[in-house]
Amino acid sequence: MIGATLASVTFTLATPAFAEELELEKEDLKFGFIKLTDMAPLAIAYEKGYFEDEGLYVTLEAQANWKVLLDRVIDGQLDGAHMLAGQPLGATIGFGTQAHVITAFSMDLNGNGITVSNEIWDQMKPNIPKDESGKPVHPIKADALKPVVEKYKSDGKPFNMGMVFPVSTHNYELRYWLAAGGIHPGYYAPHKGDTSGTIDADALLSVTPPPQMPATLEAGTIYGYCVGEPWNQQAVFKGIGVPVVTDYEIWKNNPEKVFGVSNKWAEENPNTHLAVVKALIRAAKWLDDNDNANRPEAVKILAQPNYVGADYDVIANSMTGTFEYEKGDKREVPDFNVFFRYYATYPYYSDAIWYLTQMRRWGQISEEKPDSWFHEIAKKVYKPEIYLEAAQLLIDEGKMSKEDFPFDTDGFRDPQTHFIDNITYDGRKPNDYLKKFSIGLNGDTVL
Repeated sequence: MIGATLASVTFTLATPAFAEELELEKEDLKFGFIKLTDMAPLAIAYEKGYFEDEGLYVTLEAQANWKVLLDRVIDGQLDGAHMLAGQPLGATIGFGTQAHVITAFSMDLNGNGITVSNEIWDQMKPNIPKDESGKPVHPIKADALKPVVEKYKSDGKPFNMGMVFPVSTHNYELRYWLAAGGIHPGYYAPHKGDTSGTIDADALLSVTPPPQMPATLEAGTIYGYCVGEPWNQQAVFKGIGVPVVTDYEIWKNNPEKVFGVSNKWAEENPNTHLAVVKALIRAAKWLDDNDNANRPEAVKILAQPNYVGADYDVIANSMTGTFEYEKGDKREVPDFNVFFRYYATYPYYSDAIWYLTQMRRWGQISEEKPDSWFHEIAKKVYKPEIYLEAAQLLIDEGKMSKEDFPFDTDGFRDPQTHFIDNITYDGRKPNDYLKKFSIGLNGDTVL
């Protein structure tokens, strides 16, 4: 396990006078993160002085795992954190932990992949279409994995896969990909005390912290995993596995991490919260400016041991607009990591609702809920009004332009069609969406 406090960095520079306009309730802040490239907005806001510009003295501290991180935000040891998008939602509805956690800032789009061991890849390859040059045609669907899983089942062997947390994007993306290929990823039944997520499963999914994924795969404990970078590319560099699909291919421009705080903290520190969001918006924009021109510098920062701590080349493999699948099969994926364009930082209600639909689909929400419930929870957790207030302050200060932000949105994206199974998602109609899946709970079905 990674130590809960591997490293910390703190500002000691003077507070600019203009930042006092917000009358900060709290200036000394500690934020948590997990060692993944998508914690970048926090690192950049620190390293580029954007926190300092807001009069904030910030400590960034690596956390042991997602549960420790969430618990420390809830109990006040951390002022806020880089979170899985499902964590504020899961906590607020009481799955796993009961606490009102909110987000006013979406940290990024995309950034994950699904990797399998070399042995599993060799068994999948005959099932994958090839192009004229003999390379696999992407996206690779779970249809190619299904015969492999069926063989394991017929031999009486469990097919184990890893994901990072029960309410993680990775859990839902892995489940989505498997189910789209006819592989059942299992149900949760919290009302029966079963939170394993393996009821009726063809593939058994369990939790492994992100930095431990490659070693767990190499040890043979799991046959594949879904994780954020750089831990898919690490498997390629170590020669122990093959990333077969990215989340960009599963759901193009999907939301990934958020910056989460407790609702209590947000209510007690409204101006400080605004200042934090302002700094993070500027950091996200810097990361995407000029067609990712700043990414090499960002990679150098993230490679430091107090941030991600992986080799520069491993982080750069995905962070600079490429992604390597099978060793030597490096392809252009300019949007593998998106931090600002496409309104990436805006906390859309429809993004929150998608996560809630997946919680219902796989039984984490045990019973049917009306569409109005999905909308109410989204508005309880996602706070675009705070985001837009911070954005307006940046515009007034001449640091950003109005066209950088979706001021005219109602918080819902247009129906989204770029899913690997071609099913359209409309956040306004979550129950209609759930009925489109052949695998998964919907309607009044209760396990």
